[in-house]
Amino acid sequence: MRWFPSVALACCLSLPFPAPASTQDWVVAIDLWGNWAYQSLHLVRDGDKLGGELDGDDLRGRAKNDGLEFVSTDARGNEYRFSGKLSGDTFAGTADFPDPNDRSRRVEHAFSARPAPERQAGGTRRHEFTPTDYANEFSPHRAPVLAIWPGDTVHTRTLDSGGVDEHGVTRALFGNPQVGPFFVVGAEPGDTLLVKIERLRTNRDYADSLDGIVGRALGRSLAAKATDLGKPKRWRLDAARGVARPDAADDALRNLEVPLRPMLGGLGVAPGFGWPAISSGDSGRFGGNMDFNEVVEGNTVYLPVSQPGALLYLGDAHAAQGDGETTQYALETSMDVEFGVELVKGRQVGLPRVESPTHLMVLGQAGSLDEALRMATTGMMQWLQQDYGLGLSEASQLLGACVEYRVATLAGRNVGLVAKVPKALLEPLVPDRKK
Repeated sequence: MRWFPSVALACCLSLPFPAPASTQDWVVAIDLWGNWAYQSLHLVRDGDKLGGELDGDDLRGRAKNDGLEFVSTDARGNEYRFSGKLSGDTFAGTADFPDPNDRSRRVEHAFSARPAPERQAGGTRRHEFTPTDYANEFSPHRAPVLAIWPGDTVHTRTLDSGGVDEHGVTRALFGNPQVGPFFVVGAEPGDTLLVKIERLRTNRDYADSLDGIVGRALGRSLAAKATDLGKPKRWRLDAARGVARPDAADDALRNLEVPLRPMLGGLGVAPGFGWPAISSGDSGRFGGNMDFNEVVEGNTVYLPVSQPGALLYLGDAHAAQGDGETTQYALETSMDVEFGVELVKGRQVGLPRVESPTHLMVLGQAGSLDEALRMATTGMMQWLQQDYGLGLSEASQLLGACVEYRVATLAGRNVGLVAKVPKALLEPLVPDRKK
């Protein structure tokens, strides 16, 4: 049988599986005509009776020796029947589902499941994670590298966008290799994952970039003169002084120094069922290659959860980047990263959000700046309405008085545009904020 994440889920987590108990959580993978769907199973066993939930839908069934049989019923009355056997830490068998195109017909699908990991004693933890391989996709099909819980923090290291580590050694394929995915225990579709950027530090003394200008920023007269651009350029990083400067610069730039402002270009979760794995160079509602220079230490990123465990990826660190990443590359380097996670259960953001100590920010990512603008504006209106109790008219007045727009990136297949609102202006509204 081919590998799929529910089978590999715990064997890659370096955590013991729980012993058989009256209550247990599982992650189930179902082969739907060659497309893997992942669901969360909460199973309650009382003697030979089974109860619990499958993706929030009630189930009932029976246990027979090493076999389990149960039926899950959704809100429309559709029944999903599972029959399988327990073998060690695997539960596998056949799922009998209604045909989505013919309610009179049912279809059998193979499934396999593994227990979700249980928290070890000691409460929240700080994890040290050293990656051994990297992903070039945001995918639900890759085995998790570590299980973490809300409140936990992780310290790890990323490569640069070309796959080079802190020692200058190529460790992965170029194209924004990502660390992960991290399985956030308890995260379910319909939740929101909060990623708190606790610490970002460059861990080598150079970064690589280009001298180019992305096509979206080139006017006709400039394009005719820019044919020789696109050459690699190296920058020297002085962490002690907190600055970067062009290496071997000509006379015009010999005194140039720019402040270091480490950021993560890549931060995303696995897309939901029906979506293919997405390149680590792309972005969307799930986050991804956002290249937004406010994904920095001290800020919190909100991402919509579409798969059990969320499956969080990160990478593509930049020592500094101007708005838009106009040279195609920022100051690409490797990074020491420390982040924490939290969950908002049962509430899902529509688009990636970033919250800083001073601002709320919503990121629209689309094929054009016009569409990204519409998305970012709509997302900010939703935030103000949902969390600050504003009506449509009130939220529109607030935006008209104070919204700021930032270009996050022009360098990818999607552009990114950000709507930004100062939090200080919202302080009088905080008592009405929905918790």
